[in-house]
Amino acid sequence: MAFTTEIVQRLSEYSQIALFHLSNLSTIQIAAILILLPIFLNVLSQFLYSLRKDRAPLVFYWIPWFGSAVGYGMNPYTFFDECQKKYGDIFAFMLLGRIMTVYLGPNGHEFVLNAKGSDVSAEEAYKHLTTPVFGKGVIYDCPNSKLMEQKKFVKNSLTKDSFRSYVPKIKEEVYDYLSTSKNYSIGSGKINGIANVMETQPEMTILTACRSLLGDEMRKKFDVSFADLYSDLDKGFTPINFVFPWLPFLSIYKKRDNAQKSIAKTYMSLITDRRKRNDIQDRDLIDTLMKSSTYKDGKKMTDQEIAHLLIGVLMGGQHTSAATSAWFLLHLADQPELQEELLKEQKRVLQGRNFKDGLTYDDLSEMSLLNNVIRETLRLHIPLHSIFRKVTKPLVVPNTSFVVPKGHFVLVSPGYTQLNDKYFPNANKFDPHRWDVNKSSSKEASTTVDYGFGAVSKGVSSPYLPFGGGRHRCIGEQFAYMQLGTLLSVYVRELKWRLPNGVEKISEPDYQSMVTLPLSPSLIYWERRENRDD
Repeated sequence: MAFTTEIVQRLSEYSQIALFHLSNLSTIQIAAILILLPIFLNVLSQFLYSLRKDRAPLVFYWIPWFGSAVGYGMNPYTFFDECQKKYGDIFAFMLLGRIMTVYLGPNGHEFVLNAKGSDVSAEEAYKHLTTPVFGKGVIYDCPNSKLMEQKKFVKNSLTKDSFRSYVPKIKEEVYDYLSTSKNYSIGSGKINGIANVMETQPEMTILTACRSLLGDEMRKKFDVSFADLYSDLDKGFTPINFVFPWLPFLSIYKKRDNAQKSIAKTYMSLITDRRKRNDIQDRDLIDTLMKSSTYKDGKKMTDQEIAHLLIGVLMGGQHTSAATSAWFLLHLADQPELQEELLKEQKRVLQGRNFKDGLTYDDLSEMSLLNNVIRETLRLHIPLHSIFRKVTKPLVVPNTSFVVPKGHFVLVSPGYTQLNDKYFPNANKFDPHRWDVNKSSSKEASTTVDYGFGAVSKGVSSPYLPFGGGRHRCIGEQFAYMQLGTLLSVYVRELKWRLPNGVEKISEPDYQSMVTLPLSPSLIYWERRENRDD
């Protein structure tokens, strides 16, 4: 007791001495101390961290809390490349108060994406980011077991029979858009012009997804302004949202919240109307969820949760298809000869049938170059450059002495691997023909596992994972190929396009969002084809 009292007295004396000296310093000197002291303590803590053998090497940073946010945020792939050369495939970095342990390459895919649900949590990593966008009770705002069941509910509308009915609807939507959109206006007789793909593709994507998945009744409620609402939601997926999910005084947050409420209200109005009329059939995903969304424990999804899940489903497709279609239009503008190859393939598969009325889902599956264009675009421009998980209990990195502590994050980047010459020779070149022989440069494990939404491949060690893997693998892969294949087929039949005069290369990626999009404006010069229905 006496010893404790002595310590307190000594601390009090030292504090008084420190305050005395500080009072004799100028304002500039005090400011310098307040700035330099945290930096000194930060550097000291990193030095002590580096002495530990049970931690992945930490990327050095000067500014406390911010860490490597600027380098990572400006260009994550360049940042990863520099770190990989210095530290190897496994390293850690500070990102706005969070320590992220990165494991690059196929072994990293396996480590993160196939980690046990008891060891890591996607919900804890993303809940604060996604809940304001999608709404409560769905996706990451519920236990993982319920998310798996929600994915199963949605998969009931993602069958081959469904896709066969979706193709003509999507085709009609694309034609209508080309006819009336300000970027094309071919319906008014326009034969050429400039289109900004960062305006056209988000709009086209949401309209075609709505028409196919949500049906004609909901599509009548949609217009371009609804696409704008989804754009406002999309802007809720940024690094600042990841760190500060609730900042009501910022306009992007207000727009995000208003868009979420407006879209959910529109879905709820149709759901409520069908309930009142007892008009629940098998027309669309809305009917499917209203009929078949009862969990194994007997509890049903509420109508509000159904509305929120519909937002999540369309947002997932919006990310992939809007970004991917924008990128392949730009790449094909840079290589117009591939457009002619696609047209030749299309005519061969159709065998003289009228394109506008005759194109089917089965035709799309026969167009190998068409699908390889999509596959190659996803390789070069995976929508999500980083995938996070929060560590919920100490996690050992296999074949190392490293342990990732509880509360830290693990990060994997399939997009970085897909741009590696080791796995894809001349990886930075857009070359759909690289897929002519093999669909994958490594063999996936033949075993499958069912996490609750149907069997998926258990192996995630492939260098090519544009739709992720494991329990959180995207269920919309086949829908995306169908939607994008139909869209591209119409473009190829109706238009020819190239980069505008004076534009020598396609746009650079914009990494300021969580989704990798082309920097806007991203322009193409287009002109209508002759003899389009041959």
